Amino acid sequence: MKIKAVIFDMDGIILDTETLLAKYWCRAANEFGFPMEYKHALELRSLAGEYASPLLKKYFGEDFDYNTVRNRRKQLMEQDIEQNGLKKKKGIDTALDHIERLGLHKAVATATDMERAAKYLKTVGLMDKFDTVCCGPMVEHGKPAPDIYLFAAEKLGLDPSECVAVEDSPNGITSAYRAGMKPIMIPDLSQPDEELKKLLYRKCDSLEELPQVLEELII
Repeated sequence: MKIKAVIFDMDGIILDTETLLAKYWCRAANEFGFPMEYKHALELRSLAGEYASPLLKKYFGEDFDYNTVRNRRKQLMEQDIEQNGLKKKKGIDTALDHIERLGLHKAVATATDMERAAKYLKTVGLMDKFDTVCCGPMVEHGKPAPDIYLFAAEKLGLDPSECVAVEDSPNGITSAYRAGMKPIMIPDLSQPDEELKKLLYRKCDSLEELPQVLEELII
């Protein structure tokens, strides 16, 4: 089926924020006495709270208060962004312009709430580049469940098989794959393992490679 839309994850694909998320997850957890390390934070990429909370309790015990630590992480991250600004991923502007020329729909599917997603996208001048922005709280189950990608396809009036999903994390790739989309991974903080590779339509080393892949899909 011909591809009609490209749906982007936000953190790590549109915005260069995954490093901040990992850094401040660890710092927030450490402030509350939990020995979270970088390897633990990597597992939280695009992972909905309903799955993240039990995972972190498994690692750090039943006393781990997910919402309290998460709120502190958000506070620390906002302070960093206010001080140092928000950066786009290299190549996102060119990729979006190319998608526009191809006549494809563009959407965002992020675990972030709408208030912050809109704020971040407006800050970097990209909010108006997308047909729709779909956020984790809008669906029953977050990533790696397929709900948010199914919702995004529905908002665009398309079948999921008509959509490409651009992701950087295992949880995001799994979500898109389960929704029946073509997942394209652009790794940010980690490379796909052998199991994840089986779910990928394609892996690109950067956003700069994405236009060529999309050209191939619409021929």
